[in-house]
Amino acid sequence: MKKEYEFKNAKRGAVIKTKGKTRITIYLDDNVIETFRKMADETGTGYQTMINEVLREYLDKSTGPLDEETLRRILREELHTA
Repeated sequence: MKKEYEFKNAKRGAVIKTKGKTRITIYLDDNVIETFRKMADETGTGYQTMINEVLREYLDKSTGPLDEETLRRILREELHTA
């Protein structure tokens, strides 16, 4: 082992970077966490993975193609203002 190390070019963070995922700290309600943990135990997957899947599904749904109901509402609004 060296007596002294040079850290002037050192960077903070993980030694091995993960691709496509970022570690964060987030506060969620206790009952939300417990519900996901129970569901994860039943299905054999991780609760964090399940939370990620639910968030991804929400984002896909909110930014995805329009459903029939939303399209009809938009058309009504536009026809009303025209």
